[in-house]
Amino acid sequence: MTSLHDLSALEQAAAVRRRETSAADLVDHYAERIARYDAALGAFVTLTLDSAREQAREADAAVAAGADLPPLHGVPIGIKDLNLTAGVPTKLGSPVFADFVPPLSEHVVEKLRAAGTISLGKTNTPEFGLPCYTEPEVAPAARTPWDLSRSAGGSSGGAGAAVAGGLLPFAQGSDGGGSIRIPSSVCGLFGIKPARGRISAGPVVGDITGLATNGPLARTVRDAAALLDAMAGPMPGDPHWAPPPAQSFLAACDEEPGRLRIGRYRDNGLLTGGLHPECLQAWEDATTLLVELGHEVEDVPAPFDASLVPVFETVWAVSAAGIPVDPARESELRPLTRWLRERGRTATATQFTAALAAMQQATRRAVTATAAYDAVLTPTLAQLPAPVGWFTDAGDPRAEFDRMIGWTPFTATYNTSGQPAVSVPLHWSVEGLPVGVQLVGRPADEATLLRLSAQLEAARPWRDRHPDLW
Repeated sequence: MTSLHDLSALEQAAAVRRRETSAADLVDHYAERIARYDAALGAFVTLTLDSAREQAREADAAVAAGADLPPLHGVPIGIKDLNLTAGVPTKLGSPVFADFVPPLSEHVVEKLRAAGTISLGKTNTPEFGLPCYTEPEVAPAARTPWDLSRSAGGSSGGAGAAVAGGLLPFAQGSDGGGSIRIPSSVCGLFGIKPARGRISAGPVVGDITGLATNGPLARTVRDAAALLDAMAGPMPGDPHWAPPPAQSFLAACDEEPGRLRIGRYRDNGLLTGGLHPECLQAWEDATTLLVELGHEVEDVPAPFDASLVPVFETVWAVSAAGIPVDPARESELRPLTRWLRERGRTATATQFTAALAAMQQATRRAVTATAAYDAVLTPTLAQLPAPVGWFTDAGDPRAEFDRMIGWTPFTATYNTSGQPAVSVPLHWSVEGLPVGVQLVGRPADEATLLRLSAQLEAARPWRDRHPDLW
């Protein structure tokens, strides 16, 4: 028997419009699932069910009145706890901000509300979004519902756990080094890191490095595309503006991609722990499927190499140091956070600007090297979902960070370049663990990635593959 959470987000929006269900029913259904499963999944930090129910009543009244409805009217969503939300605790994954209640919302939060979505709360994230796993002091660890002993990844780990566990139909996340694609891979979801400048980070958050962007995590390509449509568009004063798409991202999903030329590589010199056989198999299987669908796939040299690591580390550390923390509370931060901030404070302005310049030069070389290809295929991760505690068990922050690099060698490079990238859930291991593959597009060309991903989903559907707790 089909339950409400079996429906895709777009199916839920259509059902609300047709009055086959209601926004109130959806909110109550997901609230019940959160009550049942969130203690195990660690998906949410703060729930806003009272305000969600009030918004649902307003949404249902609008349906009854025959009002013009926004595209995602009445569909529940979660907002990552790094994104400022007016009147709602926004803890940034840290005890230092445990009592912080912002007076305003970020543009992306306002756009999602304008699109008709109803937030059920703030999803779990690690401290300041710095690690690639979600085990903060202010909430339980976020766990993949496919194996509750393993991490849901990060930093959008709560979002990934919520969507994969059926606690939300889709979720907003953000990605500064892989933080959408990583949870999507380990949770069996489709996630999009959009192009630089596609989604505004304003009005408060700065964008000096250009690494981070908001984006969607969803069970289907079409749901992710619809969510991207809702979030996309620059705002006045943004430092980066992606050219507007020729059509909606959702409409792109309904078009055939045509025969594409796709480059692929599996080693960029960052595989310190090697490439797990299942991750290699996922990459090979994706190649086979692409060829079967008529695409030309060929091996290419990795456009980035290990020389980018110290450059990225400098920029990451300086960004961490710039987070405003009361000096008297610095000791409350996690060891990794303190280590990064200390490194960032010791970097000179010359070193920081040189690192930014080096990232730009690496981007120019990489984009030029792959310009002949419509997309590039890599593994999303080098290893299977990591056990909870595995990163901190390394013993010290340097070793922990090295584990992070070796586990996620393919994602952060495309935050450097600003190219759009997706993680596609095409493979499950013999243990039943999801293993994503990454597809990277030309600059500002999410549309081709969405057409191709929709074709892959149609050829090898995944939306009805669920963990046991579903």
